[in-house]
Amino acid sequence: MESWTAPHVPALPGHGPALRLHDTATGEPRETVAPDAEGATMYVCGITPYDATHLGHAATMITFDLVHRYWLDQGLDVNYAQNVTDVDEPLFERAERDGTDWQVLGLRETALYREDMEALGVLPPRHYIGAVESVPSVGKAVAQLLAKGAAYRHDSGDVYYAVESEPGFGSESNYDRETMLRYARERGGDPDREGKRDPLDPVLWNAPRDGEPSWETEVGPGRPGWHIECTCIAIDYLGEQIDVQGGGSDLIYPHHEMSAAHAQSLTGKRPFANAYVHTGMIGLDGEKMSKSLGNLVFVSKLRAEGVDPAAVRLALLAQHYRSDRQWSAAVLAEAELRLGRWREAASRELAVPAGAVLTAVRERLADDLDTPGALSVIDAWAEETLSAGGEDPSAPALARDTIGGLLGIDCTR
Repeated sequence: MESWTAPHVPALPGHGPALRLHDTATGEPRETVAPDAEGATMYVCGITPYDATHLGHAATMITFDLVHRYWLDQGLDVNYAQNVTDVDEPLFERAERDGTDWQVLGLRETALYREDMEALGVLPPRHYIGAVESVPSVGKAVAQLLAKGAAYRHDSGDVYYAVESEPGFGSESNYDRETMLRYARERGGDPDREGKRDPLDPVLWNAPRDGEPSWETEVGPGRPGWHIECTCIAIDYLGEQIDVQGGGSDLIYPHHEMSAAHAQSLTGKRPFANAYVHTGMIGLDGEKMSKSLGNLVFVSKLRAEGVDPAAVRLALLAQHYRSDRQWSAAVLAEAELRLGRWREAASRELAVPAGAVLTAVRERLADDLDTPGALSVIDAWAEETLSAGGEDPSAPALARDTIGGLLGIDCTR
């Protein structure tokens, strides 16, 4: 699947300390890659394209774009994969509601997502893979899980994963069973379906249903379940174990727990990811932002209203990525003012020296992506430059490159 055009990433002198990120599985920060590593691998769960890109999607993708940029700044070869769940129940339901073909809907919204990512300055993944593209791989993997005794056929013909077969199950989320059951009901699972060995068992393969697409594979006709899609794409393009598995905090369970368990059952290697990294949720004016409340803020709508995408990005970086945070007109206005000050300072012919700014921004990002701290460093440099001037002719360019290369904010305008 086609991704989008990569923005320019300026080369910066030197490099910063190793990147440490909070690992959901252990509850502690940890280095994302080995000290002697030449490369890094990351898998981030992408969209189900039944609607436009909202600010929750944007916040997640910008977070992992910072990881991508920081690794590149360290000289690492970054192998990054992202999926598109372009065949799934929500897509069918929205297409039926709107009276359109599910494939047309998926293609349209995926194209809009690509436009939004490009506008926000997000680096594209090396591998941008649709669920439909992964069908042969999923069929093969499900057949392997059946052969291993880690999966079973339901009376309906659907194939389910047996969570009891994986000794590492539960070690990513660390949730108790009651919490798992609650989230399974809320987040696309079917714990109350009769005939399953365990209510927590997730579907691996959906048998053919009237009105739904179906493919012939090693495991028979049908289509993939949600979690196994990501497992197969990650293994196929990144390897049996990866450095970072990323997504929103709503994916901790069941999605990331299950995809990790599937991978571990297939390969026998544990853990699937060195670090499981999750972003907080975005609210609107004090309320949770959700499809059910109808209060989603779409990136494309903001762009259509003439909002600078760099201001949107800067607003989403103003608070820590792991925090649940609010979007409002005031948050955007503050980001626009900040962006204006940065651009004004970075456009001066002379400025306060910026070498210490580069060092400090790297240090803040290396500490679990402390973007509020990084932004404060640049604020201080901009304010000093604007109020007191400066004598360094190389400082504006270094500041622009630091802000653009590490934070993805364009200050050349």
